[in-house]
Amino acid sequence: MNTQTTIKPYVIGLDLGGTNSVFGIVDSRGDIKATTAIKTQGYENADDYVNAAVEALQIIIDQVGGIDNIKAMGIGAPNANYYKGTIEHAPNIKWGKSIVPLADMFSKRLNNIPVAITNDANAAAIGEMAYGVARGMKNFIMITLGTGVGSGIVVNGQLVYGSDGFAGELGHVTMVRENGRTCGCGRTGCLEAYCSATGVARTAREILSSSNEPSLLRELNPENITSLDVSVAVGKGDELALRIFEATGKMLGEACADFATFLSPEAFIFFGGLTKAGDLIMEPIRKAYESHVMNVFKGKAQFLVSGLDGASAAVLGASAIGWDINRESK
Repeated sequence: MNTQTTIKPYVIGLDLGGTNSVFGIVDSRGDIKATTAIKTQGYENADDYVNAAVEALQIIIDQVGGIDNIKAMGIGAPNANYYKGTIEHAPNIKWGKSIVPLADMFSKRLNNIPVAITNDANAAAIGEMAYGVARGMKNFIMITLGTGVGSGIVVNGQLVYGSDGFAGELGHVTMVRENGRTCGCGRTGCLEAYCSATGVARTAREILSSSNEPSLLRELNPENITSLDVSVAVGKGDELALRIFEATGKMLGEACADFATFLSPEAFIFFGGLTKAGDLIMEPIRKAYESHVMNVFKGKAQFLVSGLDGASAAVLGASAIGWDINRESK
């Protein structure tokens, strides 16, 4: 038995996104002491990814006195199974399209510390509940707008995992039934295919190719347009870019109106790059929600932007999972 487990002062939090993997070493107060990052997609298989991650981690682990000061690790990742410690068939991660026992892989490489994993949006929800605008809330939905559209559903103060660990994939509700876009999950018409950062960029390319309307976006190579480019154009008053955001916000608001029926949430909390546009994206969401939600829910839910900067919500949420691991380090 390791009698020093209770005094280990730090945990590792990993926000494993479709583009970047951000690591933080966090103390019990929620202060991030050191961070590092690698590209999620830069590796052909999971072994190579874990090897690169541990190599990067070792530098910041040494900064806090070594692995003996690390109690555990928590991971927020797409298609994560909390119960099994796996990533399963993640559509946006090329090395994660099978079943990857990621928690066990990291544990073996990190001196057998306990490692737990959950959906990346679930991790963001935990971080928001502990440190952000969801403090004190018991019923809310966290929606992450990144490479995909993720969601963390909190009911009566607890995350919803469902029977198999995969509950809460709201990014994969069908929003367009006829001629819908193909989604990375293999289905068509999913919310993610339209309202993720990649979906916004796709909307921009479609509108640019189907019209001659002037736009700052025409100065760019269509294939290289990103959601950030659309946001910049919106900030400069570009009418076409503004319509893209309005269409995106309208669909998100309509989706939230449906989500309200099973939770009656105190708030919908949005996290990710698109939220930097502020009211230009949030107002269309609110308007569409109030236009489509059942009367009994009107005017009740708040629409909030994450109170945590950058990857902090997901990193802190992932670290909170680490603190909750009760079994002792080997």
